[in-house]
Amino acid sequence: MKKNIIILFSVFLILSAFSSCKNSFLDETNFSSYTPSALGDSLGFEASAIGLYNNFSNFLTSNGYNNSYQGWLSVWQVGTDIAYSGQKEGIETPYYNYAVLTNQDLAALFTWQWAYQLIGNANNLIAVAENNSIKGMTQRYKNSIDGEARFFRAYAYNLLATCFGKVPVITQPLTAPKLDFVRAPLDTINSLIEKDLLFAAANLPDIDNVNSANGKKLYGRAHKEMAQQLLAEAYLRMNKPDLAEAQCTAIFLGGKFSLNTQRFGVRASQPGDPFSDIFIRGNIRRVQGNKESIWVLEQENPNVVPGGMTNNPQQRRQWGAYYGGIAGMSICDSLGGRGIGRIRLNNWVIYSLYGPGDMRNSRFNIRRQYWYNNPTSPNYGKPVPYTGADTVFRICPSITKWGEFDPNLDATNNYYRMNKDITLMRLGETYLLLAEAQFKQGHTGDAATTLNTLRGRANAAPIAAGDVTMDFILDERVRELVGEENRRMTLMRTGTLVDRALRLNNDAGPGNVYPITGLTTNNLLMPIPLSEIQLNTRAVLEQNPGY
Repeated sequence: MKKNIIILFSVFLILSAFSSCKNSFLDETNFSSYTPSALGDSLGFEASAIGLYNNFSNFLTSNGYNNSYQGWLSVWQVGTDIAYSGQKEGIETPYYNYAVLTNQDLAALFTWQWAYQLIGNANNLIAVAENNSIKGMTQRYKNSIDGEARFFRAYAYNLLATCFGKVPVITQPLTAPKLDFVRAPLDTINSLIEKDLLFAAANLPDIDNVNSANGKKLYGRAHKEMAQQLLAEAYLRMNKPDLAEAQCTAIFLGGKFSLNTQRFGVRASQPGDPFSDIFIRGNIRRVQGNKESIWVLEQENPNVVPGGMTNNPQQRRQWGAYYGGIAGMSICDSLGGRGIGRIRLNNWVIYSLYGPGDMRNSRFNIRRQYWYNNPTSPNYGKPVPYTGADTVFRICPSITKWGEFDPNLDATNNYYRMNKDITLMRLGETYLLLAEAQFKQGHTGDAATTLNTLRGRANAAPIAAGDVTMDFILDERVRELVGEENRRMTLMRTGTLVDRALRLNNDAGPGNVYPITGLTTNNLLMPIPLSEIQLNTRAVLEQNPGY
């Protein structure tokens, strides 16, 4: 023991002597930094901007909160008017069994935290882009980066306003803890969204001229048409349909986009149709011939595309039927790869939604029949019968938009990750937003003309002015955008969640199909997370009614 004490004391004396001669060894030297003050050149700006896409894309993965909930995508589809929960995972349960939706809900918490993280990162970039002391870059380039960050800030606030209503507004980087947040009026939030998106539309390049500071062509990065489309949707939520119409019209007048009406792309010589071609891997990007795509998050495996998708998106698994669970069935490319059927289209979509001849209901877009495809099966080549619980998630009719399969890639991740670009905005929705704006102004004839353009591409029967209602427009959004749009947010935005869910999704069947219960008008908004309220100790962060 004495020997140990002597050794320790000797070490202490040596260190003391050294520090008395020169204590600067304790001083920190900062050789690099990721703080806003470090963004002094275009490389820093580009890295920070790309980080926004990384942050954004986390909302689109099925891992959701803390990378542990595969039912995350189901939160936004089940318990609405279009889908049942095929397989119960957990986080989506309060979004069809609304009676258990509380202020401690994990999906609401992740949504809130995700949005404010995106806002915080955008605020950092905006503050530096608008700092006049930053030299070495043109004002045009800095304005473009500013507009890119403002697009994401507006996206996050528009999502928050749709999901939660009034929320705290933060427009500057936070440099110290803040515990006195209050919910701002919707008018304040809407004004910020409008200001940000008008700035973005004015300062971002058009889709064909998105370049980095050194002139390199960029794909998937923000451009003015993205800002215009988002602003049109936000204006509709704000009940400003005339301004929404103007934004949609600007996209059309730009002449950059067109509906796909002919076969094209990597499978043009194989059976299919012009609508299904839009969603085939290798056809989704604008540079691949898809003139309908407005915003695509690109993705490659194993590489990450800068400004593209990150993490492990699983839209294929969520939307695709679990046919691999049927004896005599093998996972294959012609059936889109491995699905697990967490999101199951309801009977209204499968049996009642589409009219005769509607291309969007073809066998290339909604798969309704399966055949035993394992050569070792005694039933090889025979149709798989629809019996019992198998129809819930194993061989249920399912959309093909997310189907894709590459044995070389999928074998490395056990069929877990989807290796497909994600379309976030396309021209089909622009038509639907325009029709909604026209209808809300009483211009039903114009709305019918707009909808008939979209329906004409699908070989659906034309409609007359008297057929146009908000219900019809919402029906048409399902026909066109099922599996693409965030259906819950659409119904929350339009205030139609309760009516349409209870009227159109009220026939859940046996097995693993869980019916809607407890849905009320309180559920037009999500609960403010209790933990956020409790952390806000110096002011009252009010809760939404019913939670």
